Amino acid sequence: MTQWILLAAETAEGGGLFDLDATLPLMAIQFLILAWVLNKLLYSPLGKAIDDRAGYVQGQLSSAKDKKANTLAIAQQYEQELKDVRKESQQVIAQAQAEAQKIVSDQVQQAQQEVIVERQKASEEIETERADAFAYLEQKVEALSNQIVEKFV
Repeated sequence: MTQWILLAAETAEGGGLFDLDATLPLMAIQFLILAWVLNKLLYSPLGKAIDDRAGYVQGQLSSAKDKKANTLAIAQQYEQELKDVRKESQQVIAQAQAEAQKIVSDQVQQAQQEVIVERQKASEEIETERADAFAYLEQKVEALSNQIVEKFV
């Protein structure tokens, strides 16, 4: 190889822009060797690192998507449970209100019956007292009538 370099150096004349002598194939071979060495030493490990990083990122993205889907499913489940609990609590509240209304209406009805009974008792007492008062007045009227009759007679 050094012979080629020396041969190329000896035959080099003038040095034009496009001299096609022995240096052109030698430069091409050097370029190919340099490209092969760079590929093996630099580009392959760098490409492998980039591919590994892309795989890692892709794995993380798929893991994040799975976690997001799982989180959304759990959130939807909690929302459904919350709706069920709210519906159940509304039913319990409605039932409690109905029971309270029934108790109130029962107590009102009982109070009305007590008032009716008290009113009847009061009416009976008034009637009894009225009858007693009429009887007393009749006695008084009779006594006064007898006195008046006696005074006139």
